[in-house]
Amino acid sequence: MHEIQHQLDKNQDLVFLSALLKRYRRSEAYLVGGMVRDIILGRHSKDYDFVIRGIQPAVLEKFLRQHGRVDLVGKTFGVYKFLPKGASASDSIDIALPRTEHSLYFSGGYREFAVKPDYRLPIEHDLKRRDYTINALAWDIRSKKLIDPVGGSSDIASRTIRAVGQAEQRLSEDYSRILRGLRFAVQLNFRFEYKTWRAIKKMIGFLNSTKLPREAIAREIGKAFTADPLHTIDIFDLAGVFRVLMPEIIHLKGCPQGPNYHAEGDVWTHTRLAVEALFSSQFRRQFPKTRPDLELILTTLFHDLGKAYTFRRLPGGKLSFYGHELVGSRLAQDICERLRLSSYDGLIDGERVAWLIRHHLLVLHTSPSQFKPATIEKYFLMPDRGTKLLQLIWADRFASRTVDNQPSLGNFYDLVEVIDEIKKIGYTKKTHQPVRLLNGDEVIKALQLTPGPRVGQILARLRAAQLKKVIRSKKQALSFLERYYGKKNTHRRTVRRSAS
Repeated sequence: MHEIQHQLDKNQDLVFLSALLKRYRRSEAYLVGGMVRDIILGRHSKDYDFVIRGIQPAVLEKFLRQHGRVDLVGKTFGVYKFLPKGASASDSIDIALPRTEHSLYFSGGYREFAVKPDYRLPIEHDLKRRDYTINALAWDIRSKKLIDPVGGSSDIASRTIRAVGQAEQRLSEDYSRILRGLRFAVQLNFRFEYKTWRAIKKMIGFLNSTKLPREAIAREIGKAFTADPLHTIDIFDLAGVFRVLMPEIIHLKGCPQGPNYHAEGDVWTHTRLAVEALFSSQFRRQFPKTRPDLELILTTLFHDLGKAYTFRRLPGGKLSFYGHELVGSRLAQDICERLRLSSYDGLIDGERVAWLIRHHLLVLHTSPSQFKPATIEKYFLMPDRGTKLLQLIWADRFASRTVDNQPSLGNFYDLVEVIDEIKKIGYTKKTHQPVRLLNGDEVIKALQLTPGPRVGQILARLRAAQLKKVIRSKKQALSFLERYYGKKNTHRRTVRRSAS
């Protein structure tokens, strides 16, 4: 427990606490919630939450304004967002008065609580209103002792997630607590106490309640998958989250695949292997210094959704999934929009997810050497999606196993060679593309054209010639224009200057 006080003492942004306790002798200050839990577990955390009691709200607010900036994000609830003097804008601190709260209707409504702040309320009463015992802890900064009214420290020691009080009642107050508990299980690698797990499984259907904002769902899904994708897949499956929120994923179970191309098993098994591949040593060797982001993880989870909807058994027993990448892209985008996944820190773009899935079979049946250089650039050198498409293709192929359980990487390495060759043509990390030899204005000036579609067509032809290494410099590009669009070209149009 000494580590808790050590963390507080070494943080220079928290010197205001000692000043507060010294000025107001009857005041009490507590570090509460997840920060206490994480310090006990030895986990890094920057989310400081404090409860201050024994000081009237107006007095506390005045004191805080003397020591930094105060935003009244929840004045009615007795909550302040405080930025100490000298602290960076990202290091704001939540400070609250002790408060009681109870659900108005026990309908799971995210905001349907009666909240009553009371600076005289004992800290134990504040802690007992919280969701899980591991979050119902407080460190008394004045007396330097742990306040643990519901056994949270013993549950941390046994790595157990237990609801405070009656599990069903606590979850029915706010249905987002269902996903929050599952996210804690993933982040902390804890197990559920039996009654809490039973309540979660029983109430999982309420995640579709109109009382629960989709943004709250997106936040918990995002945090869980960021922490540990495979654990999230497994616990969401066991709890029934996919069945309720993303039923499209459940259809992957039992959807067969041809054993010659997918000896690993059904589409569910393939999908799980593909997500697992993103965190393999092979992925790190192929894409050094790159960690899969949340969007790539979810795209990989969704990449074969269309197979269950396009599955056909053809005469002779051959399996067909014709057009599954198109169907799957629409299903994935629908999930992103339905659950408002883009609301989680803007990390997910539903349209980009759909684009990646729509093109993940691009080199499955075609040799990359047959692609035009412009095609390679279009799909694999785009700044915001080219690398992700390459990574998705790799994960999909790595999870596709031959009869001797080897990855079916097929054309992937040929594709990498083609991309690397194009990157040698003046490739820059800033644009992820070879530098263009001429721009539109230069083409217009050289050929005395008026702006229009014709300029775009010429630029495209110039680009194709550059990527094929027919032209390599600006001088050669200008000569190319003269050769194909010079005086003998009937499409040339001279700019007419109006008399003035």
